[in-house]
Amino acid sequence: MFTKWNEQLAICPLFAGIDPAELQVMLACLNPEVRHYRKNELVTVEGEKFLGVGVVLAGRAIVTKESVAGNRVILSTLQPGDLFGEMVAFSGRKGWPATIQAQQAAAIFFLAPEKIIGSCPRQCVSHRHLIMNMLRIVSEKALNLNRKVEHLTIKTLRGKIAAFLLEQAKEAGAMTFMLPFNRNELAEYLNVARPSLSREMGRMKAEGLIDFHGVSVKIIDVEALKQAAE
Repeated sequence: MFTKWNEQLAICPLFAGIDPAELQVMLACLNPEVRHYRKNELVTVEGEKFLGVGVVLAGRAIVTKESVAGNRVILSTLQPGDLFGEMVAFSGRKGWPATIQAQQAAAIFFLAPEKIIGSCPRQCVSHRHLIMNMLRIVSEKALNLNRKVEHLTIKTLRGKIAAFLLEQAKEAGAMTFMLPFNRNELAEYLNVARPSLSREMGRMKAEGLIDFHGVSVKIIDVEALKQAAE
């Protein structure tokens, strides 16, 4: 049933190191629920009943939260192979901690937490590997959230932009890369006004620190960005 998504499942950290043939056997045992969403359709709504750990099979989505003032903040983006819901899965909470919206038509499967940590009726040899992967993922997510907090605590707008761009370059392994957000989404992610973000990025371009076209960005002066991010 899941063979058409072999490529996406192979890059999902939950299934890292598991043989593809064994993975298909294990998925038949775990029997996750596959759901399909239209562009801009809500996948989850903060506070609504938790469905299980989600894995994006196709399309893209964004994870958002709303402040008490009603302002939306983007926490992250989700692409094929990405996982979500792992932080709340074993917490005892029964509601989604954030809202997720499809940016494109998307296919997502949901896996009940008890199927991940419970005993395997078929005694799949990779089930223990699955549990270890989940522990590693939760630890890494906590570290990523800490990095997000660091972005938000930087006082200057230029510093926030510089820190974000340097992190994206590090993840891409190159000074030229594609942003995961459009301009509106980036403003929400950094929790800043969209016009202010555009003006500051324009100044950084004029000063020769960066160049950009749409979501494609090139870092020109790495040291200047590092100084701004301090």
